[in-house]
Amino acid sequence: MSTPYKFLIFVLLFVASISINPIYVQAHSGKKDNIKIDYCYDGDTCTSSKGEKIRLACIDAPELKGPRANPKKAKAARDYLSRLISDKRIRIHRITKDRYGRTVGELFAGELNIQEQMIRDGFAKIYEKYAFQCGWSK
Repeated sequence: MSTPYKFLIFVLLFVASISINPIYVQAHSGKKDNIKIDYCYDGDTCTSSKGEKIRLACIDAPELKGPRANPKKAKAARDYLSRLISDKRIRIHRITKDRYGRTVGELFAGELNIQEQMIRDGFAKIYEKYAFQCGWSK
């Protein structure tokens, strides 16, 4: 078999494998599901009760670690986010996956958009680079 055909077969198998992968399909479906959040690492990253790592779309909150770390503000943002979503069924609108494999999505508690509330109360800012993903942040 010649090299172009091998490459074509590889591409077709790759596309088929990701298109039937339920995690990929779910994260790219735009589907809204109810989830329970177990833990928030900081003001823009949480983990669901099923172990799904979630990066809140369109916002940037202070970092706990790293060169841009601001632990005091990061802990305040994390604690505020935890209060917004604790003991509630949260609706998630999955948008995509990020380079770390986390689901990027918008979270809602009833009609409250969690990301917008974080910004309104000063615990996060709009992440300009990805603002196009959320209609409210443009």
